Amino acid sequence: MAVEKEKPEKEVKMADPIKASIDVASQEMISRAQKLGVETIFDRAEKMKPCNIGIQGICCKNCAMGPCRLPLPKGGIQGEDERKGLCGATANTIAARNFIRMIAGGAAAHSDHGRSVAEVFISAARKETDAYQIKDTVKLVEVAKHLGIATTVEVDGEELDRDLDEIAVEVGEVALGEWGKAEGELLYLKRAPKPRYEIWKKQGVLPRNIDREIVDIMHRTHMGVDQDYKNLIKQGTRCSLADGWGGSMLATDLQDILFGTPSPLQSEANLGIMKEDHVNIIVHGHEPVLSELIVAVAESQEMIDYAKSIGAKGIQLGGICCTANEMLQRHGVPLAGTFLQQELAIITGACDAMVVDVQCVMQNLANVAKCFHTKLITTHPMAKMEQDNVLHIEFDEHHALEDAKRIVKIAIDNYKKRGADVMIPQHKAAQVAGFGVESIEYHLGGSFRGSYYTLNDNIINGRIRGVAGVVGCNNARTRHNEQHLLICKELIKNDVLVLTTGCTAIACAMDGLLAPETAAAAAGPGLAEVCETVGLPPVLHLGSCVDNSRILLAATEVVKAGGLGNDLSDLPVAGSAPEWMSEKAISIGQYFVTSGVYTVFGVTLPTSGAPVFHDYISKEFENIYGGMWDVEADPIKHAQLMIAHIDKKRKALGIDRARERVLMDMADRQALQG
Repeated sequence: MAVEKEKPEKEVKMADPIKASIDVASQEMISRAQKLGVETIFDRAEKMKPCNIGIQGICCKNCAMGPCRLPLPKGGIQGEDERKGLCGATANTIAARNFIRMIAGGAAAHSDHGRSVAEVFISAARKETDAYQIKDTVKLVEVAKHLGIATTVEVDGEELDRDLDEIAVEVGEVALGEWGKAEGELLYLKRAPKPRYEIWKKQGVLPRNIDREIVDIMHRTHMGVDQDYKNLIKQGTRCSLADGWGGSMLATDLQDILFGTPSPLQSEANLGIMKEDHVNIIVHGHEPVLSELIVAVAESQEMIDYAKSIGAKGIQLGGICCTANEMLQRHGVPLAGTFLQQELAIITGACDAMVVDVQCVMQNLANVAKCFHTKLITTHPMAKMEQDNVLHIEFDEHHALEDAKRIVKIAIDNYKKRGADVMIPQHKAAQVAGFGVESIEYHLGGSFRGSYYTLNDNIINGRIRGVAGVVGCNNARTRHNEQHLLICKELIKNDVLVLTTGCTAIACAMDGLLAPETAAAAAGPGLAEVCETVGLPPVLHLGSCVDNSRILLAATEVVKAGGLGNDLSDLPVAGSAPEWMSEKAISIGQYFVTSGVYTVFGVTLPTSGAPVFHDYISKEFENIYGGMWDVEADPIKHAQLMIAHIDKKRKALGIDRARERVLMDMADRQALQG
């Protein structure tokens, strides 16, 4: 009788912690997770490789006859012999449909965030809730003007300021109308430079309202509707502009009015901000409406005393992703980490509660939480988890304070259930965050002389080579944080000022790039001199991913200050998303490109399987919009592409040679005037 051989155990693929992340704290937690038998996204990335056809954007699953997979012919040349879907759809059509569906998904996420804020804003303006009040009345009046709302009233021939409560209600109502008004165009479009608005008008891409453009994409990408890649991406442009110059910009403005406009403050970043002898609460997601109150409740003496009564020394708040950035820029709440560190925060064993809202929240958090004492709490009606160990406390602005108190109390009570096996990585970095259009202007000239002219002057004289917006997610297909950091360091080394948001900002904070002293150590001599003079770091944290609108408005202020052209496309600026993974990133990229900004993505772009369509958005777009897409996975080459574009714009402006300032006497000035 034959003896059956014992089958060897299947080798389980595990991530190499050092290859998985550039961050030492994350490396330590990945190793700990593997020793404890807890699976994380880093291990799953080893076990599951991406679909080679899907990643090129040429797999269509928009009807039940598919999925139809269209690999390129040998040689990568499209022609009559290329494969087509069952309905006859070409690779260009399929890639364009997939691309703009990503834009629709990203715009929907950002814009629905804005809608939620608008609804809370109206409740606060109407005094329907005691939990929220209008905090920035100066910005309220400014935003009212952009929305076409009168801020003064004539009484007996005298011009008087309108009641702020009346203005607030009207701002809320008009803003909310931008999501679904029946006619007209988005009001914020005219905040862009006039030449930019005229380009959009000429191309027929002015958004009608926010929701309409998202629905339009879903309709035209249904089987058998729009089959022209140029027409498809035209609607993608309209939808992305509804995001960047609509829903996202409104979200930022309404949050500033409601919660306070950010100003620079000091804080810390990385998992080392957690404290073993404190109740640790991690907020995670993207909408700040509930987290604002969690901060207030956690800092109340009542809750601090309650935490001490059960043996803790206090309450430590920390944040993951963009809820983290929202809490950081207004309250100094430290950053616990980026998107890829959300599981790792629980693996410390010290996270007593993780409170999540929407977007970028991994379902596997529930599985990781089962291995520890952590209470995982979902709070949004559209974001629940199927696992039975997840607690759902639904946010309602009318009872928000009670909800926040309940959540903080649950975290405190859970502290007593914490096990002895706690391992908090002792790694964190100091940072300065909370920059915006207003605070940058203030830093450049103070209360009375604040102006973007100072920035323009230093770009013109060559001290600052140009400005780069580096934003976006983490992607487990790359080494965690490495692309962000190498690109930002290469840019500042070459005198390029970096504006950052989202997980890029968190990565920079963790590495110390958001500290003012970094300028002397890592920036080029011109940028370092400017940063030292005005007390700024070489990388400016402008907020969450919805706050990319701050970068657009800052660029618009540069145009207004003069000397660097008349449109955004004239400026020596470039955009980048080094480790992108979210549909939101595609929407952001599209509205930056069609706002006139050369934009480079790392990792890959889901258009490579349709070279004709790819060339259209990465070459022909520059002739239409003045901006275009590019893709480069190598971080140094990526940064050098951006620098080359900045240099091209400097040359076009005639400022490609550094010019030193000259102290002029009266005779010199008279000679110039003559």
